[in-house]
Amino acid sequence: LGDVINDLIYQIRPFEVNKGETDRIFHDAVDELCEDLKDRDSFEIEERAPDWAKPKFKSNKVLRNTFNVFGKWHEHMWGKDYLNALRSAREKMDSIEVDRTRVKPLVKITGEFWAQITEGDGNFHMFDFLEREGAQVMVEPIATWVAYLMYQAKAHAEAKWPVNRPYRNVEWYEVKKQFANYIGLHKKLWGIGAGERMWNFFYHRTIRQLGGITHHLVPQTDLAEMAHPFYNQFARGGEGHLEVGKNVYYTVHKLCHMVLALKPFGCMPSSQSDGVQSAVVNKFKDMIFLPIETSGEGEVNAHSRVQMALGEAKVKAKAEFEQCLKSTGKSMKEIREYIEEHPELKRPFYHVPHREGVAGTAAQFILHVNDRINKDTGFWKRSRVGVVAPATASGD
Repeated sequence: LGDVINDLIYQIRPFEVNKGETDRIFHDAVDELCEDLKDRDSFEIEERAPDWAKPKFKSNKVLRNTFNVFGKWHEHMWGKDYLNALRSAREKMDSIEVDRTRVKPLVKITGEFWAQITEGDGNFHMFDFLEREGAQVMVEPIATWVAYLMYQAKAHAEAKWPVNRPYRNVEWYEVKKQFANYIGLHKKLWGIGAGERMWNFFYHRTIRQLGGITHHLVPQTDLAEMAHPFYNQFARGGEGHLEVGKNVYYTVHKLCHMVLALKPFGCMPSSQSDGVQSAVVNKFKDMIFLPIETSGEGEVNAHSRVQMALGEAKVKAKAEFEQCLKSTGKSMKEIREYIEEHPELKRPFYHVPHREGVAGTAAQFILHVNDRINKDTGFWKRSRVGVVAPATASGD
C-alpha cells in the first residue's frame, strides 16, 4: 500500500495544476486511510460464529486463536473495510486537476536499497531536486526487493539441488529415490512460487483499487535474463543483478529517458554494479545512465552532475514529444481545446493506454487524445451522413 501511494504521488505531482494540491490531498487521504484501518472492527470468532459454536470457541483457546488469526488475515486481505477505505482514498485523490501536456523527462531511480527509496539527507533530497528541475521521477517500490528475494531463493534452490538432493547417482529403476529427489526440490519451489503469486496478486490488486495507473512489478525473470550477459544473478551482495537488469530493462523497453543510480559512499556492491554499467552503456548507445554516490561533502557536485545528465534527458523527452505531436497532424491548440471540452482528461486516474516505444507521459497523452479526436470526428461524420430518400414517380 505504501509503495503504491508513493508511486501515485510522484506520478501526479509533476502535472498538478494547483501547486501543493497533491501533497495536501494525499496527506489528508493517507491520514483518513490510517484511521479507517486502525478503527475498523477486529475479527473475533466468538462474535462471528453461529450460536451453537460459540461455547466451543470460548472454552478452547487454541481453536479460538487459530480461527482468529486466519479470520483477521482474511479480513485484511479481502475484507470490505479495507477495500472501501482504498476506494474512499482514491475518490479524494481523483479530485486533483492535472495537465499531462507538460513535457517532462522521466527519470528511473535505481541503486542501493536504502538510498533509492528513502527521500532525505541520505540521498541529497534527490527526488525533490529532480522535480524542481522539471523531471518526473519513477520511484522504486520496496515490493521489487521482496520479489527479488523470493526469486533468488528459487534460483538458488535449483542451482544447489544437485548437491543438496537426498539421493545421488540414482538408477533409473529406483523410483522412490527419484520421486524423493523430485518432491524435495519442487515442494520448496511450489511454496515459494505460491508466495510470489500471492505477493503479485495483492500488490496489483492494491494498484487497481487505487486507480490502476501505477507501475506494475517487473518480472524478475526478465531482469535476470537482461542482466545475465553483464552480471551473473548468483553474484550476491547489495542489489545483486537488479541495478544492471533495471537499467537494461527500462532502456530497451523505452520506459524512461534516464536512469539515475543512487548509493551511499563506499557501497561496494553498488560500486561493483557501476563497473559493469560501463559495458552496458557501451552496448546501448542511447542510454542515459548516471551513478551518484551520496558522500558527506558532495551534494553540490552531485546536483550539478544530475543537472548535466538531466539536460540530455530533457532534449530526448522534447524530441520524442515533438515527433509524436507531428505524427498526429494536429496542433497543440487543437489538443488543448479538446482537453478543455472533456474535463475527464484532467483527472489523475484517467487511464492513458501505454504505447510501445514512447516513454514520456506527455507524448503518451497527446497520442491518446489524438485517437479520441479522430474517433469522435469519425463518429460525427458518419452520423451527419443523411439517407437520401428515393424519388417517387409522379404521373398525370
